[in-house]
Amino acid sequence: MQMPDQIKQRVERFYNEVGWQQEANGLYQNAQYEDLRPVSADYIARGHARVGEHLAKQGEYLLDAGSGPVQYEDYLKYSQGYARRVCFDLSSVALQEARKRLGEHGFYVVGDVSQLPFKAEAFDGIVSLHTIHHLPMEEKIPCYEGLYRCLKPGRSMATVDGWGEFSLSRLWGRIEALAARRSASEFELKPESKTGAQPEEATQKAEPAKNSRPAGTYVAKTSANWFKQSVQGRFDYKILSWRSVSVRFLRNVVASNRKGQRFLAFLSWLEDRFPKFFGENGQYPLIVIKKPAAMPENH
Repeated sequence: MQMPDQIKQRVERFYNEVGWQQEANGLYQNAQYEDLRPVSADYIARGHARVGEHLAKQGEYLLDAGSGPVQYEDYLKYSQGYARRVCFDLSSVALQEARKRLGEHGFYVVGDVSQLPFKAEAFDGIVSLHTIHHLPMEEKIPCYEGLYRCLKPGRSMATVDGWGEFSLSRLWGRIEALAARRSASEFELKPESKTGAQPEEATQKAEPAKNSRPAGTYVAKTSANWFKQSVQGRFDYKILSWRSVSVRFLRNVVASNRKGQRFLAFLSWLEDRFPKFFGENGQYPLIVIKKPAAMPENH
């Protein structure tokens, strides 16, 4: 079993040496975990916008806990009304990249989200995207408590991670399997070339990973039931929908055509209409925690 310090060293090394390295196409290696096709653009953007809807529009400091390089334009919008965005990350490479985008609008701090160095009630808003799932199980709730401690009264924080167990997983899996069978059937009907070779994408093999680079990072996902039981009585929260399907689902099921666009528009409408259901039962929850406003001294 890996110790917490070993886990964090593994995460740090992965993002410094792999995740936040730019590839030939100008994207970060970590972009493989997102669906960047035009057909999915509106659906992806809606998820990002949901985060911003729960943050104060203006303030002095926004804490971006596990900021990465702030790689998407939609991420930049969260701090437009703030004097400074505090980018806090375990990866120094991520912060170097974030500085290229934010410049003087940002402060850049290397550190561990489970051990925040900031004073209490320092931030008007806090966002943490795809970060807490990298922590060992025993550090997840202390991390939430630390973020909550740093939040000003009357303000909100928003976190996004993925559930490891969720009720819609079986349904999504069946839809993926159906799409895979249909794709395989269509592929079998395609004529082979004169040489008998299959199309290039079918035969192309991934290059072996270099031994000197870490193969992956550490992720420990939870569930809505685990979260609700673990934080009971600690603070008020809402579990809403960020996105209810995975990137794998998008790539395997959603075709790059108008049918795909209509499907995602309908799914996005459902997530907006029933945010609690899709937040607890879908793939990626948006957890919003609001700190009560401070009571006047004469109360």
